[in-house]
Amino acid sequence: MSVTTDGESVVVRVGDCSCEMSRADAAALQDVLGAAITEKREFLRTAGEYRTDGSYVVSRRGADSAGNTKVFDDFDALRRLFDRLPEEFTADDVGRTGITGSRRHMVVRHFGEHPAFDCDVTSRNPLTVVKTTAADTTDEAADATAD
Repeated sequence: MSVTTDGESVVVRVGDCSCEMSRADAAALQDVLGAAITEKREFLRTAGEYRTDGSYVVSRRGADSAGNTKVFDDFDALRRLFDRLPEEFTADDVGRTGITGSRRHMVVRHFGEHPAFDCDVTSRNPLTVVKTTAADTTDEAADATAD
């Protein structure tokens, strides 16, 4: 990727494609890209935010204190945590990874709410999540149509 300017226009090259635009259009593109990169997505009880430094933050929806957040180096770090957890897990299992206090429950809820994680909250007390697979979903669909 490269960007060049002649003072009046900006040319962005990505691979074999290039796009020439005015400085105003380039500034608008910068704003739109920035918003997409730093997206914050809210779910029922949690939110996930991609920060400009590449980190991913899990927080309580609507909360504004650091006590209600857990910062991961990036989204892949959260994915690796999920992959290391057992097929059925609770906040205690998440706590064994070093996440403490109420953040453990927040992360468990986030796994249950975020569509990138194949799992379902199966119990609220204790808060328990069970991982699902495509085969599980197919079996449920077959069971529903067999009635």
